[in-house]
Amino acid sequence: MIPQHLRCSSRIFLFLFWLTVVGSQANAQVVKPHTLLGRYLGKFTNDTTAPEKPRFLVYPTATYAPETSLELGISTLYLYHARGDYKTNRLSEINAFTFVTLRGQYGFNIDNALYGHRDRWLFIGRTRLQRFPLLYYGIGKDAYPAAPATVDALSIQIRQRALKGIGKNLFTGLQVDYQALSRVSFDQPDRNPFPLPTGARGSANLGLGAGVVYDSRQNALNARRGFFGELAFLDYNPAWGSTFRFQNTNFDLRYYRTINKTQVLAWQGFGQFMSGTVPFNQLALLGSETIMRGYYPGRFRDRAHVATQLEYRFLPFPFSKRLGGAVFASVGTVAPTPAQLDVRKLLPAGGAGLRYFLFPKKDIFLRFDVGFTREGPGFYVFTGEAF
Repeated sequence: MIPQHLRCSSRIFLFLFWLTVVGSQANAQVVKPHTLLGRYLGKFTNDTTAPEKPRFLVYPTATYAPETSLELGISTLYLYHARGDYKTNRLSEINAFTFVTLRGQYGFNIDNALYGHRDRWLFIGRTRLQRFPLLYYGIGKDAYPAAPATVDALSIQIRQRALKGIGKNLFTGLQVDYQALSRVSFDQPDRNPFPLPTGARGSANLGLGAGVVYDSRQNALNARRGFFGELAFLDYNPAWGSTFRFQNTNFDLRYYRTINKTQVLAWQGFGQFMSGTVPFNQLALLGSETIMRGYYPGRFRDRAHVATQLEYRFLPFPFSKRLGGAVFASVGTVAPTPAQLDVRKLLPAGGAGLRYFLFPKKDIFLRFDVGFTREGPGFYVFTGEAF
């Protein structure tokens, strides 16, 4: 049997297989470049588009887990520079993923980071619509790992930040976050069932707030130098339609340093702090595809969460034009309040990964990471670096 923490975090993409086979086929001229298939596969092995032109890519994905059966999906990526000015404007990206499973589960995800001409505006956001099982281990750092509950629900999240450039690399503005959980059912373990947490019967919460961002990166998907810092606050209030009243404050700090032409040292510090009556699905979650890789998202959850990570990247390796790699390590923890965060009992995670130079002219890599924890590994395949 596949361990619970591994079943939902591992994902096998057909695209990985194609990267190893298609490249050799293209070089051997097995697939003719003038055919429709040849032109499509050539997008993965040849970057012939001018740097000022946008890039659009679509590829299929597949994965299997016991709780979902076979999952089939489509990933799309759109990259562009405002007004086609790649020398002045930063790279903007829209990344979408949609999937269905043989058990009738489905999802539609969009992530965006859009920079206006000469940094006049910045729009950062994510949209999630999913009918997909979630694992619930309880609340707190001592949540028991052996027998989680499986939560089946329809979940919606729409979070966007509209920020105005007010100085060099500095943005400020408003943000909105809407999260709804409905049609909720808890499949409890046979032994030691969980007390139903706040929001177990569903909720809909609208958060309004503001934030400030400093961003000196030129490429958010693969920063080689610069600094990113965000401080944001959201208030969820019944006055504007929220089921519960609570607040969310978070900070996100990232620093990138180029060691030489192809090697980068990257660091991130992250914190999230909640107060009020917080539903279980909106607590601060430890574990994700970006930080604390190796832990299932929400393996640990509470009102306060801090984490930090360090990553060394080879983009690409000295012996290759298209292949690179990275090694990373992180520590983090959760607690009921910031005062109860115990840095002496941090949870460790670490791992390594491979990189494939997808669009050399836009400096975009596809990453395949394996994160290790005390409870086992997690596997991740995404476009762009983790942070």
